[in-house]
Amino acid sequence: MLLNTLPLRWVEESANAPADRGVWFAQIPAVKQLLDEGLTFGALTVLVGENGAGKSTIVEAIAAAYGLNPEGGTHNARHSTVVSESPLNEHLQLARGAGSSRKGVFLRAETMHGHFGYLHAIEMEDGGPRGLHNFQSHGESFLEFVQARASMPGLWVFDEPESALSFTSSLGLLAHMVAIAESGAQVILSTHSPILAAVPGADIYELGSWGMRRSTYDDLEMVDSWRRFMAAPERYLRHLE
Repeated sequence: MLLNTLPLRWVEESANAPADRGVWFAQIPAVKQLLDEGLTFGALTVLVGENGAGKSTIVEAIAAAYGLNPEGGTHNARHSTVVSESPLNEHLQLARGAGSSRKGVFLRAETMHGHFGYLHAIEMEDGGPRGLHNFQSHGESFLEFVQARASMPGLWVFDEPESALSFTSSLGLLAHMVAIAESGAQVILSTHSPILAAVPGADIYELGSWGMRRSTYDDLEMVDSWRRFMAAPERYLRHLE
């Protein structure tokens, strides 16, 4: 895939609306680095890091700046409940690929249940229900949502989707992300999951007190910690006593 055909080529601070570096979100090292240096995107981009490192703040802002509903869904979704995201998107400028799709999907784990309820209400108005609330688990609904829209071009943004998924379902989502990217769409993923972070061909950024740095999968602190725990969980559990 040629870089200039991607829906999102890079993100940088808006020259017309620069962010005050004293506000809370601009003091997060990774967010400050994004504002200071910008960030270029490939077909698959993965952001990993501890809670509070800025992953969700960044992907939420990118989704909103792209024109997606901050509470999730496709480019057509416009439902809103409680505003919980930062205003970082107001200070970002996006470069889009020439002739690329303006469509997109934002999957934000913490608000997806509400989005499914929004879709259910629309389906009822259309004579439904056929929908996502009829599955036995939130994870099944999540995968069905992705699978039903997997051919949609444009930008796909995932914010910690693993919270709804089992091991097997995580592998299923990983396969969908690969297929989405191979179809010509673009994927940006924020995750704590070593399964999802293993998506082949991704540009991986590790976020922390240093800001953002490129990494390989095997060099991620998260991957090392999981490997150590799985090899000898008793070493960690004894400290809980």
